[in-house]
Amino acid sequence: MNRREALSAVGVLFGTAIIGGDVFLSGCKSPGKRSGLFSDKDILFLDEIGETIMPETKNSPGARSVKIGEFMKKIVTDCYTEKDQKIFTDGINKVNERSKKQYNEIFTGIGAEQKLALLNQLDKEANDYAKHKKKEEPGHYFTMMKQLSVWGYFSSEQGATKALRYLAIPGRYQGVIDYKKGDKAWAT
Repeated sequence: MNRREALSAVGVLFGTAIIGGDVFLSGCKSPGKRSGLFSDKDILFLDEIGETIMPETKNSPGARSVKIGEFMKKIVTDCYTEKDQKIFTDGINKVNERSKKQYNEIFTGIGAEQKLALLNQLDKEANDYAKHKKKEEPGHYFTMMKQLSVWGYFSSEQGATKALRYLAIPGRYQGVIDYKKGDKAWAT
């Protein structure tokens, strides 16, 4: 899967453009590249966000196992503008502040059900924000985190081969294939 196909697939999934996608397509030569944006704790935090969005199941690994935090760090550092980098890194603090307010503990210290409830609240807020924002306004930090989680997971080897159906060498073309409830989607 090439960069364009990966971005297109995630864009279709979210029904919107990927934040930072234009820079990624140009080879991640962003003028906003800075080092030291993320600490080791931030990477663990991002792994937990990804794992809550894409948890491990009996048939597929979770986002933590594909090192989703490292993927997010790389994309945000190399491909996001300074403005989007700030929104993303400030978002880490906002999630932790919200977690402390609701559960008296930072995000990585709360239980799985609490994490899911908190991320569902943030997802609703991000969707409401997207409906009412002007084109020139920045994206929501949680939208960035969610997009990168899904994109990084399904473009990883484990996500593409274990969570999706994958044929390394496809056979003949079949335009119509019957779908049975519970079948995995195909990786491209």
